[in-house]
Amino acid sequence: MNKTSRLRERFVEARSHSEKICEPLEIEDYVPQPMVDVSPPKWHLGHTTWFFEAFVLEPYSKGYQLYHDDFAYLFNSYYNNAGERVLRPNRGLMSRPPVREVMAYRAYVTEQMLDFLDKNPDQEVWDVIEIGINHEQQHQELLVYDIKYILGNQPTFPVYGEGFSLSQEVKKGFVKVEGGVYAIGASGDGFCYDNELGQHEVLIRPFEIAENLVTNGEFLEFIEARGYQDFNYWLSEGWDYINKENITAPLYWHKHKGEWYSYTLEGFEMLDLSLPVQHISFYEAYAYAEWKGMRLPTEFEWEVAGDKLNWGQLWEWTYSAYLPYPGFEKAPGALGEYNGKFMSNQNVLRGASVATPKGHSRKTYRNFFHSSCRWLFSGFRLVK
Repeated sequence: MNKTSRLRERFVEARSHSEKICEPLEIEDYVPQPMVDVSPPKWHLGHTTWFFEAFVLEPYSKGYQLYHDDFAYLFNSYYNNAGERVLRPNRGLMSRPPVREVMAYRAYVTEQMLDFLDKNPDQEVWDVIEIGINHEQQHQELLVYDIKYILGNQPTFPVYGEGFSLSQEVKKGFVKVEGGVYAIGASGDGFCYDNELGQHEVLIRPFEIAENLVTNGEFLEFIEARGYQDFNYWLSEGWDYINKENITAPLYWHKHKGEWYSYTLEGFEMLDLSLPVQHISFYEAYAYAEWKGMRLPTEFEWEVAGDKLNWGQLWEWTYSAYLPYPGFEKAPGALGEYNGKFMSNQNVLRGASVATPKGHSRKTYRNFFHSSCRWLFSGFRLVK
């Protein structure tokens, strides 16, 4: 299979998979935005389409006709260089265009892209298309997060379906990692994001890292020990946050008739104590580690230990701020806004989750969210 055919196949698969994720939804599920961080599924479908239209078809496909003059305004996310846009908190107010029109937009742009790929674009365009495919795959994972939050805040806790279940964690021990100077960051010819580049050496002191993620049962012990009520375990900002938001358990946990339950995409179920605890903020992970007399790994320790660990169930919080590697350079124009401008007040997560698309599970991948975020598929492991 030649280069054009491979890229075409990957493009088609990415486009179809976004729609497949949405198949279990009712039409009414495509629009709600229960909180600012959650985007409506309809918006995700429009935004990932706009990305290809704005960054590939408009600049490179001669004679391309926009599907609709308003869609750039409706479906731009945060690219200031690409023009004005609907503010993020207002995405859920967009009852128009209807879902059928967004699907027609997707079909139009997909067809135009396939015609364009047949013209064998040059390497510069190939690189942008590669980013576009990976961008859509990132939104597929966000789609799963957002769909769960939308359904998980319904009074009847509706079932979405199978496909994103966690596996039980078998209690193991700790892996010893020798101290030394290690190379950190991406290398080689495979795809990576700009925030993974700038391979550099880091001095690591000897440490031991848990083979397994912290489980629901282990975290329940922290709750029953009144860990959420003891300020001694919490960062000041985290303590203020959980008290302001009245947080006393992980997201989606509910105590009903004296028993703990959790909402999953398969419905409202009794809490399985052997599953890894998920939907945890960095603040909660930090407090639990303090309670246990241990700590979270840095992102560099996690990367060094990655080959020795089983990972991929949940993104794992690290105790590392999201900062540029040495020599980091933003790309010019709108694509330079993709990662670099978020390098402030974010924490790095490493690994992958059950919702992570194939190809995004590499030990150098740097995911990042604010310390308070809980709706993502997040967990953690300990270091001593």
